[in-house]
Amino acid sequence: MIDITLLSIFIPTFFLVSITPGMCMTLAMTLGMSIGVRRTMWMMIGELIGVAIVAIAAVLGVASIMLNYPDIFEVLKWVGGAYLAYIGLNMWRSKGKMSIGDNKPSDVKRRSLFIQGFVTAIANPKGWAFMISLLPPFISVDRDVAPQLLILLGVIMVTEFTSMMAYAAGGKSLRLFLSRGDNVKWMNRIAGSLMVAVGIWLALG
Repeated sequence: MIDITLLSIFIPTFFLVSITPGMCMTLAMTLGMSIGVRRTMWMMIGELIGVAIVAIAAVLGVASIMLNYPDIFEVLKWVGGAYLAYIGLNMWRSKGKMSIGDNKPSDVKRRSLFIQGFVTAIANPKGWAFMISLLPPFISVDRDVAPQLLILLGVIMVTEFTSMMAYAAGGKSLRLFLSRGDNVKWMNRIAGSLMVAVGIWLALG
C-alpha cells in the first residue's frame, strides 16, 4: 500500500502547510464571517475538488501541460481574481448578497460559492508548485501508485477540510465579537478587504 514511515512524515508536513494562512484559508475565514460556517462549506467542497485535481495532476505529470500553455493559466488566474475582488468591493460598500447585514446567508447561491473555492484552488500557482514538489517524493516507485495516491489524497482532503473549518469558525467568532457594538459597516469592510486581497493574491501570485 504505502510506506508507513513516509506517511508519518507526510501527515504533519501537510498539516503545517495547510493550517498556514493562504488564499483558501483567508477565503474560508472571510465567508465564515459574512455568511456563516454552514454556507461556507459549499466553497470548501469546490476547493477540495480543486485541490484533489491539482494533486492528481501533479502526480500524473499533467502539470507539465499547464507549464507549456501558461496563457490559459494566466487567464484563469485573472478572471478568478477579478471575480473575488468584485465581490470584495461590494462587501466593502455593504452591497451584494455576501455583505453582512440585511441579506440572509441563504441568499448566496451554492453554485457561486462552489465556483469560488474551485477556481481559487485550481488557479493557485503556489498550490501547483507545492503539489509538484511535495507529493512525488512521498510516493514509492516500488509500490502501486494508485493506492498510495488515494491514501495521500485522503490525508490532504481531511487536513484541508479541518483547516478551512477552523478558519471559517474563526471568522464567524470574529463576526459575533464585532457585532456586539453594532459595527456591521466595519465588518463588511474587513471582510471585503480580505476578499479583495485574496483576489489580487490570486491574480498576481
